[in-house]
Amino acid sequence: MLNNIHRGLALAGFMWALALPVHAGVSAAEAAKLGATLTAVGAEAAGNKDGSIPAFQGRKFYEGKDPELLTITRAKMEDYRKNKPDELESRFKKATGAEFQTPLFEINKANMAQYAAKLTDGHRAMLNKYPSFKIKVYKSVRPAFFPPEIEAATKANATSATLTGTDDVKGATLGFPFPIPKTGAEVIWNHKLKFRGTSVKRYNNQAIVKPDGSLAITKLVEDVKFKYANLKDQPWDGKVYTMYMSESVAPASKAGQIVLALETSDLATGGRTAYIYSPGTARVTRAPDVGYDNPALNTDNEQYNDQIDVFNGALDRYNWKLVGKKEMYIPYNSLQINSPKLKYKDILKPFHVNPEYARFELHRVWVVEASLKAGTRHNFAKRTFYVDEDSWAIAVVDDYDIRGQIWKVQEAHLLSLPFIPTTTGIPELIYDLQSNRYFATTLTNEDPVSDFEVTYDDKYFESSNLKRKAKSK
Repeated sequence: MLNNIHRGLALAGFMWALALPVHAGVSAAEAAKLGATLTAVGAEAAGNKDGSIPAFQGRKFYEGKDPELLTITRAKMEDYRKNKPDELESRFKKATGAEFQTPLFEINKANMAQYAAKLTDGHRAMLNKYPSFKIKVYKSVRPAFFPPEIEAATKANATSATLTGTDDVKGATLGFPFPIPKTGAEVIWNHKLKFRGTSVKRYNNQAIVKPDGSLAITKLVEDVKFKYANLKDQPWDGKVYTMYMSESVAPASKAGQIVLALETSDLATGGRTAYIYSPGTARVTRAPDVGYDNPALNTDNEQYNDQIDVFNGALDRYNWKLVGKKEMYIPYNSLQINSPKLKYKDILKPFHVNPEYARFELHRVWVVEASLKAGTRHNFAKRTFYVDEDSWAIAVVDDYDIRGQIWKVQEAHLLSLPFIPTTTGIPELIYDLQSNRYFATTLTNEDPVSDFEVTYDDKYFESSNLKRKAKSK
């Protein structure tokens, strides 16, 4: 009898797996486009017809202009930050030329109709709602690139990687799994598994900015090891793809709190397992409900767990539609807003960040629509993602409430870091158009340069280590 039950359950599981859609890799002929008409990671190599989007530049953007930027050490960057804060910024600007530094035009409420086709719904809503909000558009530059190992692995993945359902990635190693995507979920997985370096110690400041401009900074020190796209630690085990530990430094009421999170492909956990060490009780507890639309810790409900890193965690509650590729104005090459000369009070203004420091450019993006599945729940009924074709980094997200109205607008101010090399969002913003507050994270202007040269053993990210870490302080 028991064996019959086991066989029945196994058969049911097998039939359920068969019912899930399986998206296979592309043909060898399609994959041959990578490194030719497509870049090594799948973007269109050519510019657009009118030249407002240039041909892909990548590492050649720096070669012959300032090659030291490709290999500059953290110690050198920290020296610049403390003693010569203008120099590093000026070197990046010099590499691009004067056109890079002067806005081409400004979009505001009065003229937004002229540019509406290349603005997201969220940005149009912000222009309509906040008279002080504007978008300054600059000359487009395409400097995003990745290590040769990532590029080679991406080409191999193109024909071998598969996605079953929304969350079961197989046949992919090291590189982007789906450089020639056929589904919206594949695009999002490219974002989730993109190369960001091997490990990093990051000094992260985040704030909730109220409509009157008042704010309080929460300071975190974050240790991260990237398990999937890791040049030193292969092969990937197919389960945990990011290991994360953060310690709160300020304010005093939160100091000493340690959070451990493991990003996984396990749908039973919502894509994440987490533990919290509380200095008040000196205890480590398993954190419940750390996926989907459960509020992220210390964000006052302005960031959900699946909005960390713009989007992460399980995809299974949504239907993912690949709308296609569009030319859109997105935050890009965001040097100025990350200048060490700026203080957070200079950047964080009522309703939105100071538009004088936000740089937007015209880029081709993949547009992906996520619609909530029947029978599931999430506070966002629909989400539209705008994903940079060169880096697979999500740049903007429009989040809709259950009435179908724009509720929140997410921005990742993309910045290419040639010395890693990767492209990432610094800072990340979540604008709440209902409360008129916004949440800012990954602010680094007033702290040391993040350390991408650090290394971590996997054991460092075991829950049993949290108490030892706390006692070592």
